[in-house]
Amino acid sequence: MKILIIAEHDNQKLKEVNFHTLTAALELGTEIDLLIVGFQCQTVVEQAKKIPGIQQILLADDVAFTDGIAENVVQPILAQAKNYQYVLMAATTYGKNILPRAAALLDMSMITDVIKIENANTFVRPIYAGNAFATLQSEESIKLLTIRSTAFSAAEKVEMREIPLTILPTFIPDQRVQFVSHELTKSVRPELTSAKIVISGGRGLKNAENFKLLEELADSLGAALGASRAAVDAGFAPNDYQVGQTGKVVAPDLYIAIGISGAIQHLAGMKDSKVIVAINSDPEAPTFEIADYSLVADLFEVLPELQKELQQNITH
Repeated sequence: MKILIIAEHDNQKLKEVNFHTLTAALELGTEIDLLIVGFQCQTVVEQAKKIPGIQQILLADDVAFTDGIAENVVQPILAQAKNYQYVLMAATTYGKNILPRAAALLDMSMITDVIKIENANTFVRPIYAGNAFATLQSEESIKLLTIRSTAFSAAEKVEMREIPLTILPTFIPDQRVQFVSHELTKSVRPELTSAKIVISGGRGLKNAENFKLLEELADSLGAALGASRAAVDAGFAPNDYQVGQTGKVVAPDLYIAIGISGAIQHLAGMKDSKVIVAINSDPEAPTFEIADYSLVADLFEVLPELQKELQQNITH
């Protein structure tokens, strides 16, 4: 069985989710190739040489791929997919943008958010915000899967090695779509989906000014900041902070939920965290049902005390 992984990167850095996707791929077979689609991304190619188990790197390098426009990025995927039985991407915003388009143009169905591989044709994915699981069988000649990275451990990087590199031919870009601009939220904190510690705030923080209380705590712990959908909808935090079914799925070593009641949509995005700490004034908050450590208290009293203790420990 031949497997093609579509690499996720920013033309400079290979994203960590690729190593989780590889773990899933290894459960399907060992004939694994990596397709890198981008522009002037030789550094990504070099980083890919540390991925274990990859037999070949395919490189599609063109200025039209600079900004990851799906209509263009999908073209080399379509050209190569016919040579493989499986095409995998991480179930990120990028993967969810690219692979459904490829599946439609190939006239193949696809399976999203795979969390378990039963066998070569059978896969498990969550439904109803993770409250149930669907087991799906596919008899398609090409199986297109997006892999939920939190369900598979990251493959260990190996020493850089020589891997055969194939340069793919250029193509004619889609002239109907043009990149206009994008706005990136710059932060010195770790990326939310790959952070070891995540601190998330909810509607209990009451306003955007109070949400800033979490920033000092996050900086003390070297943590990423997250938010519930309610907090994002209320304008307390930007959209890219959102954790949950309609936001980002995270599974850090430590997840601290502050002022978050715990709607099932939010729990679906963080319940795989290794240790969950919940701080809420409502003893009936659903978040306490999955928390490893629970504190029923006023967060506005707890946060200053917690920050004070952290500062003392850092000082000493």
